[in-house]
Amino acid sequence: MKKLNWGHGLAIALGCFILFILFLIFIFPIGKQNAEMVSDNYYEEELNYQEVIDAKNNAAKLEKIPSYQATREGILMTFPETIKADDNKVNFILFRTDDANLDVKKEVTLQHNTFLIPKKVISKGSYTLKIKWKENKKPYQVDYDILWK
Repeated sequence: MKKLNWGHGLAIALGCFILFILFLIFIFPIGKQNAEMVSDNYYEEELNYQEVIDAKNNAAKLEKIPSYQATREGILMTFPETIKADDNKVNFILFRTDDANLDVKKEVTLQHNTFLIPKKVISKGSYTLKIKWKENKKPYQVDYDILWK
């Protein structure tokens, strides 16, 4: 039986390195998930993020915040009577982190302090529901994590 010398060790190390590279090329990408950017305008939105922080802080100071309920028709948003949105206008964003094509953005008019996001625009999965409104020109924002089944 022959002893291992430095040449054999070098050949084994090179072989292991080649196997590692082949693993990275062929096996590793199979387990990789969809990695879309959260936003196409990430840097511009980051510069304006202080406004979002202020709006969330304003909403945190409210006694009652809007609530949501999953119904057969969709997601029903209910605003407390104490909230009087300017012009009864509310913006909502249903944000899907894994597929930007499933995002829903819209401005709605409150009727009887409620509005409905119809189920036909919602796909099964996890969403972040962002509700934005202004009251006396002061911004408010509330975020909810929603799992739509």
